Amino acid sequence: MDIRVAAYAVVVDDEDRVLLAHWREAHHSSWTMPGGGLEPGEDPVVAARREVWEETGYDVEIGDLLGIDSRVIPARKRITSGANAPLHTLRIVYRARITGGELRNEIGGSTDRAGWFERSHIATMNRVSLVDIALSLASKGL
Repeated sequence: MDIRVAAYAVVVDDEDRVLLAHWREAHHSSWTMPGGGLEPGEDPVVAARREVWEETGYDVEIGDLLGIDSRVIPARKRITSGANAPLHTLRIVYRARITGGELRNEIGGSTDRAGWFERSHIATMNRVSLVDIALSLASKGL
């Protein structure tokens, strides 16, 4: 079994809009929370901050740990070319707030654009399950 540990941020602005990044891999694409995999030896808080900057252009302060989502993806459902084993994903979700930077799209990474979305609109968007999980975790802390 393969394992992937990743850190994500729930960023909400003063207008209650949520920051999302548009992920793409192989022939799949969906909206997701900004974040991604930890580098070897990297602290999850550092990873979340780095990933938000890479994917959106914003500097953030990482706040409360909202939760950890654990999911096993069967080998037959993996989209990574050549993957033949199940994947155990541990997704660490934090609350974050913007401290600087400006919105921009990532070039050459796993996402191709980022944007702010009203919660009511998010329900109609093509999104990964993590979006709903993260927003649910965030709403429990409000």
